Formats: sequence, C-alpha cells, structure tokens
Amino acid sequence: MSSTHIYHYNKQFKLESGKKLRELEIAYHTYGKLNAKKDNVIWACHALTANADVADWWKGLFGDKYLFNPEDHFIICANVLGSHYGTTNPLSIDPVTGNPYYLSFPEVTIRDMVNAHQLLADHLGITQIRVLIGGSLGGQQAVEWAIAGTIKIENLILVATNASHSPWGIAFNESQRMAITTDRSFFAQQPNGGSKGLKTARSIALLSYRTYDAYGATQVESVNNKTGDFRASSYQNYQGEKLCKRFNAYSYWHLTKAMDSHNVGRGRKSVADALAGIKCNTLVIGIENDFLFPVSEQEYLGKHIPGAAFHSIKSAYGHDGFLIETDILTNIIGNFLKESANKKIVKLHKIA
Repeated sequence: MSSTHIYHYNKQFKLESGKKLRELEIAYHTYGKLNAKKDNVIWACHALTANADVADWWKGLFGDKYLFNPEDHFIICANVLGSHYGTTNPLSIDPVTGNPYYLSFPEVTIRDMVNAHQLLADHLGITQIRVLIGGSLGGQQAVEWAIAGTIKIENLILVATNASHSPWGIAFNESQRMAITTDRSFFAQQPNGGSKGLKTARSIALLSYRTYDAYGATQVESVNNKTGDFRASSYQNYQGEKLCKRFNAYSYWHLTKAMDSHNVGRGRKSVADALAGIKCNTLVIGIENDFLFPVSEQEYLGKHIPGAAFHSIKSAYGHDGFLIETDILTNIIGNFLKESANKKIVKLHKIA
C-alpha cells in the first residue's frame, strides 16, 4: 500500500534561470518502510505526464510480487516541478498575485526538478539511494542527479533516455507547443485553457512514442471498403481527449520546455566529461526501434559513463516499450542488481 504526501518548502526556491518561487510544494508517494540503516531506498523518476504513483504507471516493475517490492524496499516517487499532480505548477496560486500562475509560471529545467527532489530527500533524512531509476524525462532527471553528486547513489538505471535532448526531440516538442498556441483559449487564463491544442499536441507526441509496426498491429482495418472513419483516426482522437481529462496545457507547455533544456554539459567542461564523473554502478537500457530517443543515445551514455553496462531490447511499441516491456526489464535489471550486490560483497571481503 502506498502513502501520498505533500512536502511544503516554505523558503524561496531559486531556479536555474535565477528566478525564484516564494514557496514550493512537492507531491510524492512512498511504498514500504525505510529500514534502520536507511539503505533500502529505491527512487523512481517519472516521465512527462506521469504522476508520483509509480506502482500504477510502472506496474509489472513496481509493486507487490514485482522486482521493486515494497515488502523489501522503501520506494519513493516524487511529482516533478511544473507537473499537474500536486507539485507546484502553472495552476498553483502565485503568492504575489493570489491567482494561478498560468503563463507567468517561470521557466524550469531538469536541474530544477532534481534540486527540488534533493530538498525532499533532505527532508526525509535520506542520504543514500540504493537504486535511482528513470525512463525518458525520468532518465534525464536520474542522470543529472547522479552527475550533481548531492546524494550517494549506489545503482543508476537509465532507460530510453539521453545525455542531452536532441534537435529531433526538441522539434517534436516545439511542434506540440505550436499546436497548443493555435488554441486561443490557451491565453485566456483559465484552468482548461488550451485543451483543444493539447489534444492535438498529444496526437503528435503519440506518433513519436509508438512505431509503424505498432499501428499496423493495433489499428489496422478488418475490411477493405472503408473511405473514412478509420480506427487510427479514432485512436488519435481518443488518446488526445484522454490526456485532456487528466492534464493541463500549461503544465504540458512547461514540461516540454524543461525536456528541451536537458544537457548535462551545460556549465560544465563537456557532455562526455560530465558523464565521466558518474561514480554509480550504472545500467543503460535502450529500445532498438525507439523513434524519439534512438538507441544511439543510450549507447553514448553507456560508452561515456565509467563501467556502465548497456543492453538494448526490441519492442513493437517503440519508446513506450519502457513502460510496457516490464518482464524483459525485470530480467535485465534483476540480473544487473544481483551482479552489483555480488561485487559489493567481494569488495567488502577484500577490505576485511
């Protein structure tokens, strides 16, 4: 069973841009119990429109009877800065005006998200993380946190992510934001502003998450005489409407901007040099037919993070395979963690 919490940080929170939030709230879920040594922490970083309930959206990897079981671990997943699910975001009340931020919400970056979660870790008295794991935007957070070195991380698991967001990925995000701004209600300062644009944005995004083969398998017509009302058309509309019911256009706008900002080389010697400073036992997993985060990006991470293990998997679902192929991920991650534990035992014996 999970517990939902809100952490209130009542001091100013300085963003990478130099702007400040007068106060900060972070929504997070915990599962299981922290042991006496405080060394059983599994911290999951979520992707673009997910929430802090990792056992819901990454079921098969997290939860009772799965690899990351709350019976054995203390599992934490925190909602990112700017998101719709409880952490300070564009629909939150601006203490200065007494009204929601909407478009006046300040620009946030992946590093801002990581800094916020470090505050949460400090609040919880957590000084070490046994496993830090994330996919997509969650993986961007995880690699940035590992480079920051503000907390001890034993094992780092990066899935379908990258060291810097690509021009290709930025172009997809910009196209989605362009769709949002064609909806004039986006500028109307209301909670459901931009919802029609958000529907289109989600349709664009879905094309980058899935593959030609996935659509061919799930949306193919059973008859040959159709000239309209296609299953693929209905599916795009359905998925767009589904997101609009649970998310808002302002958060989506800011989170895609945050994803675009991801570059571990910013303010450092280089991307490669930043990755070379990672000290964790690292596993990088790529998806061979990922259209949005090509496997070459994970190969780069694996090459430049010292001692990193790299695996690629096949999935008809493309990028979304990181959420769906949980049996394959369980096998790869489970073996990696066993090897990591064995190396740790051998090292302790040598010291003794």
